Amino acid sequence: MSQVVAITGAAGGIGAALAHCYAREGARLVLLYLDGDAVERLAEVLVGAGVEVLSMPCDVTDLDACNAAVARIEVQFGRLDVLVNNAGITHFGAFENTDIEVLRRVMDVNLFGSINMTKAALAPLLASRGQVIAISSVAGFCPLPLRAGYAASKHAMRGFFDTLRCEVQSRGLKVMIACPFFVESDIARNALSGDGRGRAPEVEASRLKGMVTAEHAAREIVRGAKAGRRFLPVARGAKLAWVLSRLAPGLLAKLSADRVYKDEGVG
Repeated sequence: MSQVVAITGAAGGIGAALAHCYAREGARLVLLYLDGDAVERLAEVLVGAGVEVLSMPCDVTDLDACNAAVARIEVQFGRLDVLVNNAGITHFGAFENTDIEVLRRVMDVNLFGSINMTKAALAPLLASRGQVIAISSVAGFCPLPLRAGYAASKHAMRGFFDTLRCEVQSRGLKVMIACPFFVESDIARNALSGDGRGRAPEVEASRLKGMVTAEHAAREIVRGAKAGRRFLPVARGAKLAWVLSRLAPGLLAKLSADRVYKDEGVG
């Protein structure tokens, strides 16, 4: 029987690309996103290609909504094999100019959204001896100037999912943490400003060299998941950053700061 794969933040970026990748693998898909209309557009494309799809809006910061989504998955498919915690947001600006509530919002979506969805889905995932995939970031092990809250949320995801793996691996549930390099998607364009009242106008100036496409990242993630990887730096930039984080963390911090403050002219 084909796998049932649920993806949060599924309407765009890595989420949508993962949906297409898993569809090519023959999976039945559950597409979850805050914007239900955006999910429906993706679902129409996939259904037109013969994929069995369940799509629904779901606010991952609401545990009740996550529980309701998983209950609906179980009614429709009777199982859940893979959960991809992909929903996320970012912000842009120096910590001294950023409201604490902006950081709380980023943590709530990126960290607690992943925790909520995993908590809701844990029983069926254990029953299927399935897999949890946490989409972290190169910022999950590398300092990222002007995005302190985002980096904190991604570092915390690694701590949580590494520990979850220790608790559940003897019961057959696999956990993979994927850390993509900077990906061409809407997450940066929709970054919160320091006061949280709109998009950060500086984001365009912070575009980084070597960004990868969502499709490239998704292909590496699906391959890594099938291979049973526990930790996966995604794309060349992330692999290099991972090596530097282990061997020369001071150099990595300098390169990260130089890229933001010098290469892109951000001050």
